[in-house]
Amino acid sequence: MHLVVGLGNPGRRYASTRHNVGFHVVERLAERWGIQADGKELGSLVGHGSIRHQRAALVRPQSWMNLSGQPVVSLLGYYKRGIGDVIVVHDELELPFGQVRLKVGGGHGGHNGLRDLIKHIGRDFVRVRVGIGRPPEGWDPADFVLAKWTEPEASALPGLVDTAADAVEEILVSGITAATNRFNAQAPPGGGAPSPYHQGAP
Repeated sequence: MHLVVGLGNPGRRYASTRHNVGFHVVERLAERWGIQADGKELGSLVGHGSIRHQRAALVRPQSWMNLSGQPVVSLLGYYKRGIGDVIVVHDELELPFGQVRLKVGGGHGGHNGLRDLIKHIGRDFVRVRVGIGRPPEGWDPADFVLAKWTEPEASALPGLVDTAADAVEEILVSGITAATNRFNAQAPPGGGAPSPYHQGAP
């Protein structure tokens, strides 16, 4: 069984922010495969089911983003799974809006959710990196990720979430190497156009 962990912050206040795109992807997978993903387990909302004939637990930690590690390590211990069974879906400032890229391991790149996960379980988990683009000059990245999507971004978001959900499914079925070869070779939407945010507060 794999744990598919979407990173985000709990509560309605953060539901439509860029930092919560990992939650969106887990919710899309639950919707696609008819999985009730709102059971409370060890500090997370969790749903169990089959995704393309592969057993998976869909996980949304309900701690704050910078405390994501403890809920995940608790579930790993409870289900007796290892770091190789973890797929983490998260927002990525270093990718243009609309890109999805896969990798195993690496640093946290300033992402506090990844920082805490690495602290608790190590770095060698699979990552589905969902590009949100970098903020305009003068906009603090911490404020940018906690801001709501702009209207153009919100319009494009369903397609981005679908692509990330497709990537998770491909990892489950074909393994990380084949999935990486497929998704990392894809051309970015719009020929690599920058994120369609407004130059100012969204």
